[in-house]
Amino acid sequence: MGPLEGVKVVELAGLGPAPFACMMLAELGAEVLRIDRPGGGMSMGPPELDLVNRGRRSAALDLKQPAAIDVVRRLVAQADVLVEGFRPGVAERLGLGPADCHGINPRLVYGRMTGWGQDGPLAQAAGHDIDYLAVSGALHLIGRAGGPPQVPANLLGDFAGGSLYLVIGVLAALHEAQRSGQGQVVDAAIVDGSAHLTTMLLGALAAGSWRQERGTNLLDTGAPFYDVYETADGKHVAVGALEPQFYAELIGKLGLDAPDRNDPANWPTLRKQLAETFRQRTQEEWTELFDGSDACVAPVLPLAGDHPHLVARGIFVDRDGVRQAAPAPRFDRTPTSLDRPPARPGEHTREALADWGITAIDDLLQSGAAVQN
Repeated sequence: MGPLEGVKVVELAGLGPAPFACMMLAELGAEVLRIDRPGGGMSMGPPELDLVNRGRRSAALDLKQPAAIDVVRRLVAQADVLVEGFRPGVAERLGLGPADCHGINPRLVYGRMTGWGQDGPLAQAAGHDIDYLAVSGALHLIGRAGGPPQVPANLLGDFAGGSLYLVIGVLAALHEAQRSGQGQVVDAAIVDGSAHLTTMLLGALAAGSWRQERGTNLLDTGAPFYDVYETADGKHVAVGALEPQFYAELIGKLGLDAPDRNDPANWPTLRKQLAETFRQRTQEEWTELFDGSDACVAPVLPLAGDHPHLVARGIFVDRDGVRQAAPAPRFDRTPTSLDRPPARPGEHTREALADWGITAIDDLLQSGAAVQN
């Protein structure tokens, strides 16, 4: 099922953005075989709760052994895509770099996921989401006036600036390979993607309609009609009434005699009015008042909430006893699905390798080049 049905992907297991990208490829219908190291890698929980590993089988190979490298090469010969998230040069030292793999399979799309990219002064440096956001300028944007930058978990860098750009690159390269018969390398770097995400604001900065100072602009809590407000029960609502007609509905439902919002000099007064008003009722009461309106007010809910809209669309599903997000986006002819829970590293070594035509699996297991868990 899914629009990528028939596409075969070899994933050299890593952390964070590369696994998430491969999760998406699997949910889009690709057959993804994850190559784990024996014993697996770092995880935020037990394997069955490592949800970014859902949707594909796992074979454990010891890539320090030549026999295991030979297996990966035999997999590459059949694959449409390979994804790796090593530091630059590691795959080459293993004999699995782009030149090695294209020598085996010229049509292969070789997806590389790093933080800093394959070249540049920081290419070999360690880093995490927060560092790539910091250097790209994206982290500087987030925060209130007079305060420090705020950290958006690892959603903006790892997954938006990293995984999604890798998936876009892989899909574009697959499309081009159908015409040219040649694969290519996709160099997806979180610092690149994070900078690219700021495109609209870079234009606004050049136009003088965005300032470098945090918390002073239309979309960064500078404007009181685009902010979050505490409710009577200590929860919050989000207000995004940007357009004049939506703002008029907001003010009307709140019953306020508000000053002209087009004059930033009035923003402190307006913010005080909104804050005092929203503190008069609970989040549930405000949600009921604004339900279905165009005032652009929404409750700030915790992870995996049960808002009626989320329930109606099935945005979260309970699978194998775990609440998780359903695949996105949606397709009307080739729907996506959750067909496999997260696998233990090496859980499918024997069956997956056999399905990919690998022989002498017993010898691989006995030598330790492969591990079945």
